[in-house]
Amino acid sequence: MKRHALRRFSVLLIALALTAGALPPKPEDVGLSSDRLQRINQLVQRYIDEGRITGAITVVSRKGQVAHFEAQGQMDLEAKTPMRKDAIFRMASMSKPVTGAAILMLMEEGRLRLGDPVSRFIPEFKNAKVAMARAPAAAAPPGQPRPEPEIYTVPAERDLTIRDLMTHTSGLESGGPGTRPGARLAPRRSASNLAAYVPTLGAVPLDFQPGTEWRYSALAGIEVLGRIVEVASGQTFDQFLKQRIFDPLEMKDTAFYPTEDRMARVVTLYDWRDGKLMRIETPAWLATKTLFSGGGGLWSTADDYIRFGQMLVNGGVLNGKRLLSPRTVDLMASNHVGGLYTGIGESAKGMGFGLTVEVVLDHVAAGRHVSNGSFGWGGAFGTHFWVDRKEQLVGLLMVQEPVGAMRMDLENAVMQAIVE
Repeated sequence: MKRHALRRFSVLLIALALTAGALPPKPEDVGLSSDRLQRINQLVQRYIDEGRITGAITVVSRKGQVAHFEAQGQMDLEAKTPMRKDAIFRMASMSKPVTGAAILMLMEEGRLRLGDPVSRFIPEFKNAKVAMARAPAAAAPPGQPRPEPEIYTVPAERDLTIRDLMTHTSGLESGGPGTRPGARLAPRRSASNLAAYVPTLGAVPLDFQPGTEWRYSALAGIEVLGRIVEVASGQTFDQFLKQRIFDPLEMKDTAFYPTEDRMARVVTLYDWRDGKLMRIETPAWLATKTLFSGGGGLWSTADDYIRFGQMLVNGGVLNGKRLLSPRTVDLMASNHVGGLYTGIGESAKGMGFGLTVEVVLDHVAAGRHVSNGSFGWGGAFGTHFWVDRKEQLVGLLMVQEPVGAMRMDLENAVMQAIVE
């Protein structure tokens, strides 16, 4: 009887231990103040009360533990649907760091090098041209679009490389003189796919000589990287991301388009127009189930994306699944563009640019409250994340309204809650 009683007691102890381990930690257990974390909620509520956002999800993870996960406001103003923690958001350009991770995984496997010419994988990019404007575009008549500037082309001085694409120093459809002709030479059709579309981009003249400027390539540059993943891996881009990143990290709701059974969880999109929020439809460039855009096509949840950020802050591993080595994460978060990023203006002061992520070089000069070396990116619809490896912290903002100031306000609210 005593042996049976001891066995039952041991089982009870194990059960209690497992239950205790399953409980969420107190913020104080990871060096955060519960009271000060409430300022995040107050910040979000102010933006809701001012009518700048409909609702938001905010997440803070430190030392491997989620210490703050809050959903506030509404997913849909007209239907008055409360924001739910498993809501699905259009991540837009927060797709780019995921694409960057995919490229770095293939780099680690020796399937590509950052210095490889793009033409190694997509021959149409060989012998690239650079657009030069003959003269500024003429003024447009009232109500008419501005005419394209007259251009001529010169040969690129060197091959376009994978690193150029990852750092936005490629000049591919980045808003310069070659971009508008690109719409004719390589029309982006949502019914197409990367295998058909990306090779046509090889005919688009670059906006400047590769590696000489930093200028954001919102879609095309990173979509070329998606096609390189396909060629190097032998899988379609969506399959590679699912099998190599999403499944190992248990990002169960992240994809290039929500399945029908997930549509009820999609947050309605709004834009700030005429002093108020106006409901808008999903843009055509995003409404595709076949053109898998590594530049802006992913849809995800807060629970999923914080896992991706946690993998990075851990140095490439999460729950025993290693995607990248710590040295490769260091490489991703290093400044690869010298002073080119700082040169774009006051907003980039104290900043650098890594491999698909922005990097804080001098947080005082940048006016940022995060540690030097922190990195991350945001999306056109307001989403934002950053990874602070010094503080072992990941911050995440999920909204569907483009309110840029809120990103820095959230960083401040999170960092002031660190009390150790």
